[in-house]
Amino acid sequence: MTNPYPNITKEFKGQFMVSPAELQAKLFKIRAFVTDWDGVFNNGAKDENGSSPFSEVDSMGTNMLRFNHYLRTGHAPVFCVITGEHNKAAYTFGKREHLNAVYYKVPRKKEALDHICHTHSLQPEEIAFFFDDVLDFSVAEQCGLRLMVGRTANPLLINYAKEHHLADYITANDGNNMALREIVELLTGISGHYNETITERMHYTDTYKRFLALRNIPETAFYTSNNSQITLQTPQ
Repeated sequence: MTNPYPNITKEFKGQFMVSPAELQAKLFKIRAFVTDWDGVFNNGAKDENGSSPFSEVDSMGTNMLRFNHYLRTGHAPVFCVITGEHNKAAYTFGKREHLNAVYYKVPRKKEALDHICHTHSLQPEEIAFFFDDVLDFSVAEQCGLRLMVGRTANPLLINYAKEHHLADYITANDGNNMALREIVELLTGISGHYNETITERMHYTDTYKRFLALRNIPETAFYTSNNSQITLQTPQ
């Protein structure tokens, strides 16, 4: 399938580390979406309880991404969040959106990636990873599609990601300005099903209802790390 938006590099102001055609080829191999939380769903600021919020704009984006995947493949994708600390907003989001899993207090995120692959019979190249910072690089270097949230505060870190081929696209917006929605727009735009995704959702069609029923089957699992072992544990 060819890219239906030949001027997509003009529509998006982020940095393309690979061509839209290569991004599309990578996307078509994806079976799971995994995202960091702090700095991706928000600007990384925490309240006194260690929580950080999310935007409904980004939330709708994640749902459209999952629906778009369903339209292309007939399957709901695996979708997981990794957050380094206790984060009640992430727990709420995970349960509400019926994500497959939320991983919390996992200091070495590669452990979560390995667990996701084992649990869902995935290869790393079948995972798209959304991330923003140095602690995410060990996951990004393994995944098949890497989407990095950009920000002006760390130009050297972004240069490092470029030089070491850790990102396929770097957003123009930061996490406080719906960078995640930018990523979703890009991926659904190159999928060949953007208009269908929007139209079906807009009219709440039977196709969308079938997807929603399938999406809502998983009860979100919560995992944490104990002595470098990922264990099932509902946060308190």
